[in-house]
Amino acid sequence: MKTVTGIILLAGQSTRYNKGINKNLDSLDDKAVIEHSITKFLNNDLVNEIILAVRPEDIEEVLEHIHNNKDNNKPIKIVPGGSTRQESVYNALQIVNTDIVIIHDGARPLVKDSYIRKCIESMDEYYASTIAVKAKDTIKIGNENNEVVETTNRENTWVIQTPQCFDTNLIKYVHEKYKNDFVTDDCSLVEKEGITVKLLEGDYTNIKITTKDDMDIAKKLIKKQ
Repeated sequence: MKTVTGIILLAGQSTRYNKGINKNLDSLDDKAVIEHSITKFLNNDLVNEIILAVRPEDIEEVLEHIHNNKDNNKPIKIVPGGSTRQESVYNALQIVNTDIVIIHDGARPLVKDSYIRKCIESMDEYYASTIAVKAKDTIKIGNENNEVVETTNRENTWVIQTPQCFDTNLIKYVHEKYKNDFVTDDCSLVEKEGITVKLLEGDYTNIKITTKDDMDIAKKLIKKQ
């Protein structure tokens, strides 16, 4: 069995949340948002350890949530988050010694255990994979003048989510090689090397909480689960 580290990102600035707090620490169904994501990874038997990338000013509060809700002995480590998502992942990778890394946005609290499992199991055939959903709308690519330059084929257009899973040596290598290049997800770094990323179909409930409206939707969805 290959060993697996789950990296959960909690260091975002929450600038679009407009509540003056870290969205990951806001309450969702009587628990902090982060507790939902952490619990899913703690309870997955394929994950051996968890690393949390956390803003330094939030570490004390995050530790409190961990201690209050941790019901097993799976190791949880904390690293300081960076100024970007990419820096936060890079910081976490420095202490990873397992075979596989699975990276998740803490602000996706409705992630299903089956998606964590599916990502990890895909590593038998691929070096990189991600949960994604097919686009429901027509997507157009624009230029700097907001003029349409291309329309994608909706059947082949996917909206990328997390978790995303990688061979550890590969993801460490591309993060080091491209650490000065800005990307919005880790798969983009792997793509720069021409390596195939496997798309694993998820669902539209695996939303990322970015705005207060997203939180309102998450509260409704979690009541249905």
